[in-house]
Amino acid sequence: MTPKIMPHHLQQPLPKPTTVHRTSGQADHRFKQMLTHSIDEQSELKISKHAEQRLLDRGIDVAGETWNEIHSKIKEAKQKGVTDSLVLTNEAAFVVSAQNETVITAMDREEAATQLFTNINGAIVINN
Repeated sequence: MTPKIMPHHLQQPLPKPTTVHRTSGQADHRFKQMLTHSIDEQSELKISKHAEQRLLDRGIDVAGETWNEIHSKIKEAKQKGVTDSLVLTNEAAFVVSAQNETVITAMDREEAATQLFTNINGAIVINN
């Protein structure tokens, strides 16, 4: 028995690729808007367990509008390349990871006056 390479019995052309018909770019645009809106709604400033415990231990109470302002400033800082920021308000000082939008630690302003802050590359001052 001699090995032979057999030609294909039937040569069939490949099927034509199916094309995707788009009615308009309007559906894509609406989907993008909905996705962006959904992401914006879900993103909020997170507070680490460590920072949450510091807020409780030190009796620091921050108003909701202040948290919103901190979050918007952190987003702005993130766009400018800031990774970790010191945020100073009238009530407290926070070290915030702009990359993760997470408060890492918190202290009142008196305690912050005696501290040395390292490993930050941005500062945000909020007077309210």
